[in-house]
Amino acid sequence: MDINLNALSLKELKELQSQVGKAVATFEDRRKKEALAELEEKARELGFSLSELAGMSPTRKRAPATAKYANPANHAETWSGRGRKPRWFDAALKSGRKPEDLMV
Repeated sequence: MDINLNALSLKELKELQSQVGKAVATFEDRRKKEALAELEEKARELGFSLSELAGMSPTRKRAPATAKYANPANHAETWSGRGRKPRWFDAALKSGRKPEDLMV
């Protein structure tokens, strides 16, 4: 592939530079995708999935947590008991309420 760079205009050179930059940036990703596709095809030919052969377990989807507690001032605000405590929950505990009082 011979390109006479001296015959190109500045606009054409900048466009070529942009295209080369993009090609270089995506080269490794394209190669990885090609290799992965080849490996998946080979595994399929042998009757397996690639994740089975690699020892990877399929990712589990966790069901959304159900609400355990509700804000007494606004029942639309709920908390499942997972993660960080909401401010309204902490405020209710500090005011003397018990977690059982806030249960849905």
